[in-house]
Amino acid sequence: MGVYQGNDFKKITGGLKRPHRKNRKYEMGRFPVETRLGEKDFRVIERVRGGNIKIRIKEAVYANVFDPKSKTSKKVKIKGIVSTPSNPDLARRGIIVKGSIIETEIGKARVSSRPGQDGVINAVLID
Repeated sequence: MGVYQGNDFKKITGGLKRPHRKNRKYEMGRFPVETRLGEKDFRVIERVRGGNIKIRIKEAVYANVFDPKSKTSKKVKIKGIVSTPSNPDLARRGIIVKGSIIETEIGKARVSSRPGQDGVINAVLID
């Protein structure tokens, strides 16, 4: 089943609107990429609108963690996912999204990038 991001042909009252044309390719969507911990980094390159490319990360091992005290960044290994404040179900399923709290080799960190959109996991160290 495809993902459609156009009008759903319903009125606010619940009544049906009749379609005046068929679906267009620019109204097409995609299923979300659910980034998980893996044995090695696995990225997918996809063509998106305008002929551009988007890199999505499906499995991750490392994160770029920024330490606000020393103002330095390090590439560290991710040990696990602690929580996801936006949706606890994502943490239970082991999916890394923006805002997730991850456990790394140097401590807990909050993910500041969008792994499914950016293709990289950037995080900020939490005290």
